[in-house]
Amino acid sequence: MQSSQSHLAYLALEHAIVTLVLKPGALVTEKQLIDIAGHGRTPVREAIQKLAWQGLVIVRPRVGLQVAEIKPDDHANVMQVRRELEPIAASLVAKHATDEQRRALIDCARTMTNCAVNGDLAAFFAADKAFDELLEEACPNTYITASLGPVQTHSRRLWYSMATPERMDRSIKLHVTVIRAIQQGKVEESRQAMAALIDYLSHK
Repeated sequence: MQSSQSHLAYLALEHAIVTLVLKPGALVTEKQLIDIAGHGRTPVREAIQKLAWQGLVIVRPRVGLQVAEIKPDDHANVMQVRRELEPIAASLVAKHATDEQRRALIDCARTMTNCAVNGDLAAFFAADKAFDELLEEACPNTYITASLGPVQTHSRRLWYSMATPERMDRSIKLHVTVIRAIQQGKVEESRQAMAALIDYLSHK
């Protein structure tokens, strides 16, 4: 897993955007983002570049930085991409993940399960981000992961805006089913489990 200062800054800012600490449409300054990220100017600027590429932050000349709005058709559009690509990614990871990556996925499942017990929605969304990054790391098809990264983050923010404890519990169960299939190297089961998860997440 990546651990550079810029990546840690990105994770902190991405989490603030996903969990709506930074509101959709809000104008923000670089200093505000430095304070939120807890890292210096250079790592935060690199994180902003990634967030801008993902469409989460808009750089407006002479105005500053703006957190992207949530548009009415965002949910349908991001889930269309996830529905096509994520089951393929899960099947590839089931086949190609290293033992270390499989162990990390099980740790992620354990963290998610604890979130269900504690009702900790923000911690679950952090664990979900870790899950997505593990899939990205283990999937050998970089074209798939490059396409999935931005839409997964947008999807997470949209889902957080309407999440409930009941929906979180069901989502965690489906995530754990995916993780266990991947950990056991069951290629087709991983594809089917991920398709079931995406189908659930597609319903508002």
